[in-house]
Amino acid sequence: MNQREIEIVAMDVLILEDDELVGALLETVVAGAYPGAVVRVHALVAEALDSWQKKPADLVITDWNLPDGSGLEVIRAVRKLSGQVPVVMISGRADRDSILAAAHLGINAYISKPFQVEALHQKLLALAPLSSGQGESANSTLEEKMEAACNSPIQLPGQIDTGAILALIEKHDELGAIALATEWKAEPALSAKMLDVANSASFRRSGTSVKTVREAVSTIGIAMALNQALALSLDIAGKLSCPRLAERALIEQEQALRVAEVASTLARKIGDNPAPYYTAGLLSRAGELAALKVLQNQCDDSGEMPEIELVDSAIAYWAEKLGNRIKVQWRLPLDLRELIGAVYFVSRGNVSQSKLVMRAAALLAAGQADDPECLTLLRRLGIEHKEESHDAT
Repeated sequence: MNQREIEIVAMDVLILEDDELVGALLETVVAGAYPGAVVRVHALVAEALDSWQKKPADLVITDWNLPDGSGLEVIRAVRKLSGQVPVVMISGRADRDSILAAAHLGINAYISKPFQVEALHQKLLALAPLSSGQGESANSTLEEKMEAACNSPIQLPGQIDTGAILALIEKHDELGAIALATEWKAEPALSAKMLDVANSASFRRSGTSVKTVREAVSTIGIAMALNQALALSLDIAGKLSCPRLAERALIEQEQALRVAEVASTLARKIGDNPAPYYTAGLLSRAGELAALKVLQNQCDDSGEMPEIELVDSAIAYWAEKLGNRIKVQWRLPLDLRELIGAVYFVSRGNVSQSKLVMRAAALLAAGQADDPECLTLLRRLGIEHKEESHDAT
């Protein structure tokens, strides 16, 4: 049989989680651990039991407390049929008795909420490593890998999950410094980022340093804290082992940050709230970062560093498609998607100031302040060309 004709059996994963956001996050983590996996997410014990009975899974992840019962019921059903299928309990219950009760049923891992995405990712790989017949084939082409990524959840290999941060941004009006500090207590990289930003020259209000995450969030503000967290989640350069891809990721991230900073500056000049502009700028290279992640997968399989021309062409062709996929996955609101889209194109008849800002920011960030399109955009926004050119340098 030809290698390309080998049947690829996808990893089948059953998730039982009634919190929609956590369920989506778990699905994303699973997709990152097992590319091409078939993931079934259920919110009710009855649904999960029915799903398991119809088709047993290769991995089961379950919460404890569900609206119609306990995840322990699903564990019992799994163990009745198989003692080999890995079972992971993820629960807010962290007391000794609960852990022992679950362990008695034969679980393979017990993870307390809130959990760290990277830690869960590594735990899943350790519990159920991919066999040669599961997931993406090591012999699949780059095009096949890109196509697969466009049709399944994408997990960027950052230190924290982007989707989780975007969910917080969506409900930022309900958040306070205490709530965020509590949410992020299990994320050391995020805590360090908040303290670093709060203690930077831009935010120092006195000679006293900020020492807690709560103080840091209070110092820089909820909106800035959330955007700093978003920037950290998109920082994937350190997670790419191929030097060429890591370097390109750094370039993409820096460009996105530049767009974010210029866009927020322009927003202030027209009297608008800069936070959503900053968010849109940070997300403007998500497709490029996703393409680099897939390129890294190809590099891992082939053992060869991709040529610069291949990296350029892959990003040029696939970034938009992957970007659209990941925006849907992250459930970005329409207005935010439109701001991101305006980074790349705005029609001549457009009268939305917010979109004009994003397009102008993209041109200024790219060093095209004297471009006729940029000059026209700034004029329509009522911003002096010389003034903005100075700010963008």
